[in-house]
Amino acid sequence: MVSGVDPESYKSSLRKFASGITIVTVASNGDVHGMTATSFASVSLDPPLILVSLEKRSHTRNLVLASRSFAVNVLDANQESLARDFAKRGEKIFSGIECRRSASGAPLIAGCLAWLECDITDVVPGGDHDVVIAKVVASETRDGVPLIYYERAYRVLEQSANPQSPAAPPE
Repeated sequence: MVSGVDPESYKSSLRKFASGITIVTVASNGDVHGMTATSFASVSLDPPLILVSLEKRSHTRNLVLASRSFAVNVLDANQESLARDFAKRGEKIFSGIECRRSASGAPLIAGCLAWLECDITDVVPGGDHDVVIAKVVASETRDGVPLIYYERAYRVLEQSANPQSPAAPPE
């Protein structure tokens, strides 16, 4: 056991949290790199800050920390194959993937629901990961359906037969 918590119970608990899927991208030495990340969240609206948790052994994490700038690409439901490809260890191939470049050179992947261009403000060690806090310097969105990860599987949100207004609190 780690810290008195059963590791399997801990992992099982975390699988109950549905999460959107992102690909963190970075440009380094004329090359581009990326990795799938589900540990992404808003930190602040003023200033606009986000966080992403990156595994310390990740090559992309090392490049993000060296560059100090990166992009977060929020995946659409039709981009499951990209999520799978960028979740694999090793070199990520961007050939055949339609992208444009952010001001820092990081790839902004076509077809995503949102793109956030970020500059690192802080890095907090978090066990086997680093929590990267970054200021959002530019962002864009488009309409679509998000790709979700829940219980070790990619999923798509279904429209409720009686949807509530986004501003309405649950009863």
